[in-house]
Amino acid sequence: MKMLFAAATALVATMTPAMAQDRWDWSGGRPDGPDFSIAGPGLRILYPELRETRRGRAFVMRNFDRNHDHFLTVFEARAANRAFATIAGPDRRGFDWDARDRGYVVDRPGRGGWDRGAMHGYGFRQTARGATMRLDEDVLFATDSDVLRPGAIDKLRPLAAYLRANPGVRVAIDGYTDSRGTDAHNQALSERRAASVRGAFDAMGVTRARFSVAGHGERDPIATNATAAGMRLNRRVEVTLLGRRASEF
Repeated sequence: MKMLFAAATALVATMTPAMAQDRWDWSGGRPDGPDFSIAGPGLRILYPELRETRRGRAFVMRNFDRNHDHFLTVFEARAANRAFATIAGPDRRGFDWDARDRGYVVDRPGRGGWDRGAMHGYGFRQTARGATMRLDEDVLFATDSDVLRPGAIDKLRPLAAYLRANPGVRVAIDGYTDSRGTDAHNQALSERRAASVRGAFDAMGVTRARFSVAGHGERDPIATNATAAGMRLNRRVEVTLLGRRASEF
């Protein structure tokens, strides 16, 4: 287990700079160019859109093959899947590779900087654990889904920039649902949604080891579940910057 953890830590340390570039490398894999071969244990778990297409294989090899040996580890494949799922959204099969030739931009306002105005706009409030912000379901997900909407990435980018600029800040991500559905369904959905938000930060260059992730199902509502408006408020993900003061933002 210690060896596995060490390998994962080494991978994150090596891959983070590539993921935090201003652009993904979308070049390669076109019909008139060379194809990219992939071997290794990670190949079998790659999304079909990455494994079975020329552009997909090129995306994986140019951004996640840390040793440049065309040998994909499981950790590299999982990182590629997370990044692609964040970029493509729910329609991975219909992903338009040609439209991405100019790259997937990760905002970085200033060298090592972060956007104070955007952070203020999150509306952090002080809680016992730190500075907490709320992300409502309609911003992040479709109903009963754990797949991030394409626009959710834009909402999370300023926070990702802050976290990249402040590597000592640790983060808690907590998912919640309303009271519809069974307890088991709501618990699982809240866990998956919290994990999806962490995956988005991971794809934007924030080391996943900095996050604690939990789902709470329908527990801890912030409004009544007797009205549609109340249920909408309860379907949320909360992000807490542990030990920070809300007044900093």
